[in-house]
Amino acid sequence: MTTTLITGANKGIGFETARQLLAAGHTLYLGSRDAERGRLAAERLGARTVLLDVTDDASVEAAVRTVEADGGLDVLINNAGIESRGPGNTIPGADEVTADAMREVFETNVFGAVRVTHAFLPLLRRSAAPVVVNVSSGLASLTLASDASTPAYGYPGVAYPASKTALNMVTLQYAKAFPELRINAVEPGFTRTDLNGNTGTQTVEQGAAIVVRMAQVGPDGPTGGYFDAEGPLPW
Repeated sequence: MTTTLITGANKGIGFETARQLLAAGHTLYLGSRDAERGRLAAERLGARTVLLDVTDDASVEAAVRTVEADGGLDVLINNAGIESRGPGNTIPGADEVTADAMREVFETNVFGAVRVTHAFLPLLRRSAAPVVVNVSSGLASLTLASDASTPAYGYPGVAYPASKTALNMVTLQYAKAFPELRINAVEPGFTRTDLNGNTGTQTVEQGAAIVVRMAQVGPDGPTGGYFDAEGPLPW
């Protein structure tokens, strides 16, 4: 039995990933920073829930104790993320972004993923087939963002893509440091979720597909990579 924890999983891609992995036979911990929303979401799916705020050390440490007491962890999916949009669902551009706004986004998207991964590493390293999936973005690719023919080139924001580029580097460095783990970053695509004000062009089922696929890689699967549904992406 494979035991999986997904952060930020009470809605959106995290919730759909949980649904699909439960159907695949995983024991699933649905991580949520809101206890009631997490409980209701877990009840809908038949999953377990754990209170987990990725920006809070005590919350993460308590989640580790809960999961460890129940037997351990095989797969960690760092899905929790924020974009930080302005009034009217606007994306602050380079002339508007502030250090405080950058810090807020990095606290969840980068430091949160590091906090959770660091805390759960001892449990993952006890697994026979440990996997970490970091939910990144196509906007993280420096190659695509510098190519005027791609959608990423036209995205005006600074904080969100910068945070996901940093998460990609975190992914690569962890993968090199822990070769016994399969650690990859994934790009779900432009999916309709609350994160982007439901402006995405994909369904959550489509967005979750690559997350689910990479959560199920075996010990001989890829590691230190960056993938979307079509295959490897350029850094």
